[in-house]
Amino acid sequence: MVKGAVRLFIEKGFHRTTTREIAKESGFSIGTLYEYIRSKEDILYLVCDAIYEEVRDRLAYHLDTNNEGIDRLKKAVAAYFQVIHDMQDEVLVMYQEAKSLPKEALSYVLQKEVEMTEMIEKVIRDCAKEGVINVDDDARVKLVAHNILVQGHMWTFRRWQIQKHFSLEEYTTLQVEQLLQGVDHRPI
Repeated sequence: MVKGAVRLFIEKGFHRTTTREIAKESGFSIGTLYEYIRSKEDILYLVCDAIYEEVRDRLAYHLDTNNEGIDRLKKAVAAYFQVIHDMQDEVLVMYQEAKSLPKEALSYVLQKEVEMTEMIEKVIRDCAKEGVINVDDDARVKLVAHNILVQGHMWTFRRWQIQKHFSLEEYTTLQVEQLLQGVDHRPI
C-alpha cells in the first residue's frame, strides 16, 4: 500500500490522489483498504513513517563504527547522501506532503527526523572526542548535524538543477570539503 501511495503522490500529489486510486494501485478493494485505515491522512502517515524507517535503517546500516577519525565522518555523510539519492522521490513526497498530516501524526513523524539527526550528531561528537574536528559545544554539534541533513535534502529538493552539474560523488566531495572547513578539520 505504501509503495502504491508513494507512486500516486509523486505523480498527482496527495490532495489530488483519491483513496480509491490508492486501493487500486495497491491491489486492494476500497473496502479492504478501509479495514486498515480510516482516512487518506492515515495512508500519508504510513507513507511518511515507512520512508523515515527505511532511511534511518539504511543510514544505520551504512554508518561504519569501525572507521576512526575524519574517515568516519566522511563515510557517514557519503552514506546519508547515498540513501537520500536512492530514495529521492520518496523523500520529496514526504517533505512536500507531511504538512497535511494531523498534528499528533506530524509530531510523531518529526520525531523520526530528530532521531536521524542524533545519529549524525553521534558521529560528530566521536570525531570531536578524537580531536580531528573542532566542535566544542552541543549547539555547534547540533548545527553541523542539521547542516549535513539539509545538504542531503538539497540533493533531492534542487535535483532539477544540481544533478545537471554534479554527480553524487562530486557533490558529496564538495559538501564534505565545505563541512570540514567549517569545523576546523585537523588531519591526524
